[in-house]
Amino acid sequence: MSERRRLDVLRAIVEDYVRTREPVGSRILTERHKLGVSPATVRNDMAALEEAGLIAQPHTSAGRVPTDKGYRLFVDQLAEVRPLTVPQKRAIETFLSEAVDLDDVVARAGRLIAQLTGHVAVVQYPSLRRSGLRHLELVPTGEGRVLVVVITDTGRVEQRFLDVPVTLDDWTLGELRARFNAAAAGRRLTELGSAFSSLADSMPEEHRTLVTAVAEVVTAALGEESEERILLTGQANLARSGMGFEQGLRPVLEALEEQVVLLGLLTEMTDEAGVAVSIGHENRVAGLSETSVVTAGYGSSDGDSVAILSSIGPTRMDYPGTIAAVRAVARYLSRVLPG
Repeated sequence: MSERRRLDVLRAIVEDYVRTREPVGSRILTERHKLGVSPATVRNDMAALEEAGLIAQPHTSAGRVPTDKGYRLFVDQLAEVRPLTVPQKRAIETFLSEAVDLDDVVARAGRLIAQLTGHVAVVQYPSLRRSGLRHLELVPTGEGRVLVVVITDTGRVEQRFLDVPVTLDDWTLGELRARFNAAAAGRRLTELGSAFSSLADSMPEEHRTLVTAVAEVVTAALGEESEERILLTGQANLARSGMGFEQGLRPVLEALEEQVVLLGLLTEMTDEAGVAVSIGHENRVAGLSETSVVTAGYGSSDGDSVAILSSIGPTRMDYPGTIAAVRAVARYLSRVLPG
């Protein structure tokens, strides 16, 4: 019973500190929360929580604040995440579904997370390593010329013109198109090279040169932007008064600029299913030691996420609300992405 009550006291301390930004005392806890025990019992529970390293006293005669360890226990003990309201869910779905292309989808997702959480939003563009070819189209544009249109299952569209040695009739183009799409079915973009090479070997002699040329155009077009890309938005939210970074804002901003390192951290977090939370010193990036990172994968393909999105803010964040926002945007983002 005492263990359950102490968890209730910890929860109350976290919730009050997040809301008021002030250290929390036993008297305030007793007045604000129905803990069902006397202030003296609450003080004893707080002493036990402090001894366990879950809360700390920032200075003499002050109340207590949660530690990284305390926030971790609070997050791990969340029975349920506060759901978004129906109007919030409807607004998210409408806003994302109105995107005109992949860049717009990513930008809108970032703005949504930043607005819903009040923190920095990080959205990774769908990874080519984990994407697939949705469709390849060959469109005749004139004598001796074909437009090659490549559409990935994450909505990326690339178009390239290809000069061909002879004029191709519609039947031949249709046959080549069907063979290319069949060869690409179920394969990642990084696997297309070998698949198209096998396709060329299986084609009649008169079409092998053309198949090889189309394959080269496809792989070259997709390889031009093969590096991982992320979008950051909401950095201005960190400058709001009361964020409480003891080491200042500069280390956080510098860490966010190291996008390769940041993406590595987020990728490690998304190894597990669902929404992952990394708190304070759990973040291996030094500049983020006073922040918490809430991350989820999106764009599920064969059970694997093709990209990730995150919210980064102070450890004193509204964890249930932030988790709910990141999870909801990830789900809707997966839904509106083509594929």
